[in-house]
Amino acid sequence: MHNQQLDNTGKKMWRFYVFSLLGIALFFVPMQIGENSTILVDHIHLAIRALFGHFMAYYALIIILIGAILPLVRMDFKKSITDFILVLFKVMGAVIGCMYVFKVGPQLLFNPDYGPFLFDKLMLPLSVLIPVGAIALSFLVGYGLLEFIGVLMQPVMRPVFKTPGKSAVDAVASFVGSYSLGLLITNRVYKDGMYNKKEAVIIATGFSTVSATFMVIVAGTLDLMDMWNLFFWSTLVITFIVTAISAHLPPISGESEAYYHNQEGQKEMKVQGNYLKAAYREAKRQSHQSLTLFKNIMTNLKDGIEMTMAILPSILSIGFLGLLLANFTPIIDWLSYIFYPFIYLFPIDDKPLLAKASTISIIEMFLPSLLVVKASIEVKFVTAITSISAIIFFSALVPCILATEIKIPIWKLVLIWFIRVALTLLIAIPFSLLIF
Repeated sequence: MHNQQLDNTGKKMWRFYVFSLLGIALFFVPMQIGENSTILVDHIHLAIRALFGHFMAYYALIIILIGAILPLVRMDFKKSITDFILVLFKVMGAVIGCMYVFKVGPQLLFNPDYGPFLFDKLMLPLSVLIPVGAIALSFLVGYGLLEFIGVLMQPVMRPVFKTPGKSAVDAVASFVGSYSLGLLITNRVYKDGMYNKKEAVIIATGFSTVSATFMVIVAGTLDLMDMWNLFFWSTLVITFIVTAISAHLPPISGESEAYYHNQEGQKEMKVQGNYLKAAYREAKRQSHQSLTLFKNIMTNLKDGIEMTMAILPSILSIGFLGLLLANFTPIIDWLSYIFYPFIYLFPIDDKPLLAKASTISIIEMFLPSLLVVKASIEVKFVTAITSISAIIFFSALVPCILATEIKIPIWKLVLIWFIRVALTLLIAIPFSLLIF
């Protein structure tokens, strides 16, 4: 009864307004501070890194070491073959990290395209960005914004993507925050019984793209910054078209619709009448039953730190291995034949190079860009879009997904990756030929 009274007066609605606005400001509003124009979460991450200075490398290394030692202590390697391999990669990551930071080991490790690229461009940002993002997430999730947008987006998300309206927040958070933040939200919401298994799979493999900040790095590498808006919006649209199509194809279309631990699951309410009023009602309900801000921050920070420790060591070792495979073996060249049928339909330059770049996207999303730096503008443009729209890559996203409660077997992830890349090529190549 007490809850009902509160509901009518809306006393706690200030939390919905204040915290949601803060969350939006942190994640979605680019600001110019000093040299950089980026979102606030990124500015905070850069400020922390500047503050740590030379100690950043040691901080990242400590996280990598804990991330490699914990699974050994917990005996994770006994769970399954996949876990055994992942633990092995984490230990390798810790060894590579120590060698890089303490400057011992083969000359190759210190070649700018290997150690410095993996450690300075990936380890350092991720080690700070994920925990900072997790704290900022507390404002975005938990005080009604998710529910509010969820109701408003129902007419779009359900028919097009087969996911609830609130997954729109996931999609946007991944695009502006990062896949790790997107997966953090997806995992949290799935465990709370708001997504079923199939919805969680669509969201984890379809919306958890690399962030806009990562896209800036890709665009910078390929000299696409002078057409940033064209690149950003075409990537966003193509990625979501591919997600909409693949949600209706196997293996995703055959996923189970059960909820986590057989919970009842929160079915989306069918809205009668005014969507805006219904959205506000849902937000009010959530705002009243939410945790205090401190508790919310602590829960999310714990998730964030766990995720950072789970993915850093494996990104380092798998990324390093991927670079070795690409540069010293013909394996990627052989595998790239699977994309020839899609690429040879169109009159684009450098077809074998584009096929190779598309193939290597499964190892690490940044590798395709390194391969096509000297290619024609069409090839660069298609490669940049494909590396982001492919979504699934072994150096970070796969360990990230495996670290969540959404159990997706590796063979399924590889199949979804193949479908996504093939669809992206079929859309992006004709598009690039039209505009260039």
